Amino acid sequence: MKAFRLDELEAERAANDGAYLQFLRERNMSVGLYALDAGALDTQSPHRQDEVYLVVSGRASITVGMETTVVGRGSVVYVPAGVAHKFHHITEDLRVMVVFSPPEG
Repeated sequence: MKAFRLDELEAERAANDGAYLQFLRERNMSVGLYALDAGALDTQSPHRQDEVYLVVSGRASITVGMETTVVGRGSVVYVPAGVAHKFHHITEDLRVMVVFSPPEG
């Protein structure tokens, strides 16, 4: 078993001065914590993997392809591989758990 605490993951991510911390990588998936502060720009581009976002905290909008929705704590969003997507109008610091399948990278 592998178990993680979000507060410890957030501290590790912040200590490494990055917006993204991959904390689990297995044969069929990888999982990371993605952080964007209020007002930040999301510069990610489409990935080759399917993704699932689980919003841990914060508030923003996300556009996936041509569809836009508002997300907040507890929101879950699926993004198919290769589809353009971005968080925007980030009004509260956003912390998102990201699951990639197959593993990212």
